[in-house]
Amino acid sequence: MSNQLPLVIVDAANVVGSVPDGWWRDRRGAAERLRDSLVPYASDGLPGTPGPVDLVLVVEGRARDVAPVPGVRVEAAPGSGDDLIAELAARAAPRPCVVVTADRELRRRVEAHGARCAGPRTVRPVA
Repeated sequence: MSNQLPLVIVDAANVVGSVPDGWWRDRRGAAERLRDSLVPYASDGLPGTPGPVDLVLVVEGRARDVAPVPGVRVEAAPGSGDDLIAELAARAAPRPCVVVTADRELRRRVEAHGARCAGPRTVRPVA
């Protein structure tokens, strides 16, 4: 994807954890289902961020082996997913960046780099 497109970074652990649907029994499978559900957002964008966008799903832990699919790049955090998300948001400037997470501390960190934040319901309606 072009570095000119807005960057949308999705905090996989936080978004998956926002709906108590049994994700903890298969963390990798839950991350893969989230990844697949994100594909339309790559072309359509998010509210306030029209598409196309450069969409990145940040995974960690047991979901680290999730593969990318067309439209969704997957970045595996070697340690903390939050640290990788903050780093990606910092490197995004000056292009627009949206981070999808409900994590308050992460929101504070990425907003310090100029990113806008959106909650998990932006990409994952509550079941």
